[in-house]
Amino acid sequence: MQWIPASTLALLPLAACVVPALAHARINVGIEEAQQRLFPGQKLNAHPVFLTEAQRDTMRALSSVREPFKSERIWRSSDGGWFIIDEVLGKHEMVKYALAIWPNGSIKGIEIMEYVESYGYEVADAAWRQQFTGKTSGSTLKLKQDIQNLSGATLSCKHLTDGVKRLMVMYELALKDSK
Repeated sequence: MQWIPASTLALLPLAACVVPALAHARINVGIEEAQQRLFPGQKLNAHPVFLTEAQRDTMRALSSVREPFKSERIWRSSDGGWFIIDEVLGKHEMVKYALAIWPNGSIKGIEIMEYVESYGYEVADAAWRQQFTGKTSGSTLKLKQDIQNLSGATLSCKHLTDGVKRLMVMYELALKDSK
């Protein structure tokens, strides 16, 4: 039997509290910060869109995302682009992200706003998010086809890809011809 000093044993309860706290990767970016990252220096105006049930059904069918879309989370940029906030399920928790769309309908960028899962946070890496840039509503937007998977983040990758597809379908149905 090995002897452990009493002072070391006293630290065990502290270690039990610290280790779980370190296991969660927390990403928290506010709306204004995400807007400035995706539309630097531009003024954005709220532009809520009210979707019909048929539009919602089409979005669900083409993207396989079942969570309801909150249509008050849409802004229009001064140059005619779009800034949209959405949420999808990661593995266990919701992932909040923002999508920027150029005035021509192609993806300008994606920003992860909230991520609280204990793993899979690599979806916030710029290199992974860059894969969406330039895609349009006509793009496949399928994981393992034109969007690469990240080992250890498969569900987050799939659900975010499906979420972006959903927003691009919504762009075609409701935003494209909006003034």
